[in-house]
Amino acid sequence: MEFVKDQNPYPDLRVNIGSLELQNPVMTASGTFGYAREFEHLVNLHRLGGIIVKGISLEPRPGNPPQRIAETPCGMLNAIGLQNVGVNRFITEKIPYLKGIGVPVVVNILGDSVNEYQLITERLVGVEGIAALEVNISCPNVKKGGVAFGSQPKLAAAVTEAVKKAADVPVMVKLSPNVTDIAEMAKAVEDGGADSISLINTLIGMAIDLEKKKPVLANVIGGLSGPAIKPVALRMVYQTAAAVKIPVIGIGGIETAEDALEFMLAGASAVQVGTANFVNPKVSEELVDGISDYVKMQKLQSVRELIGALEL
Repeated sequence: MEFVKDQNPYPDLRVNIGSLELQNPVMTASGTFGYAREFEHLVNLHRLGGIIVKGISLEPRPGNPPQRIAETPCGMLNAIGLQNVGVNRFITEKIPYLKGIGVPVVVNILGDSVNEYQLITERLVGVEGIAALEVNISCPNVKKGGVAFGSQPKLAAAVTEAVKKAADVPVMVKLSPNVTDIAEMAKAVEDGGADSISLINTLIGMAIDLEKKKPVLANVIGGLSGPAIKPVALRMVYQTAAAVKIPVIGIGGIETAEDALEFMLAGASAVQVGTANFVNPKVSEELVDGISDYVKMQKLQSVRELIGALEL
């Protein structure tokens, strides 16, 4: 689709994620944009709607051994293992830079127990420069035999409640697609107090090296992302937006403005760009321009008019 430019260079791209206002609906997805500084020489960070940082745990994590990434048709598998600097180093080493960018910074948090999520949240209370938390519930609950928080409604609600009770900023919950009923999971975290929902996290997949007769990933199984998962993500965003009253943020295979606009028509108030950052580091900026052009072409007053505007 070729968007036609008109004489109004500044359409209203502002969107609201609950009490959080973004200057435009384009955010970066956790785990694909580092702590933003890695991209400062490639992207005008000030133009983004929001930055979601690499997932933060209570203690530093070394991640999984290599090989940790594998290219697949229309996507990639990753088994990084949630490698990160831990919450204390994040506060002292990363936040000072992030808060100077001038766009909302959302901190993705993860844990192996409800208590860990709560402790991380408490550690982040009062830290200047944090606009919201994104709760990764795709992690395994070690106290429940490794069952992922995001696969059972009661566990998902329990984590949400614990984080929401401790937090002093809005709470976004990131849903796993590896469930039977995504609407049920969405309603569970909404009931748990979530201010918004982001989805989808990666699908579970694997790859095999025929010559070695071994898995390509050292971890055997990894998370599938990229354009291959977009139809699944779009369907789940549509179902989730219809099931809950809180804002929804779409993630999954978004590479172009057309992709982002599809998610918004399906009910997403904003989108996150992930794997595409590895292919084209300037993609998030290009999406802002493309969405702006489309809003002007449609002669709309605001990009908000597109949210959930799918005609059935």
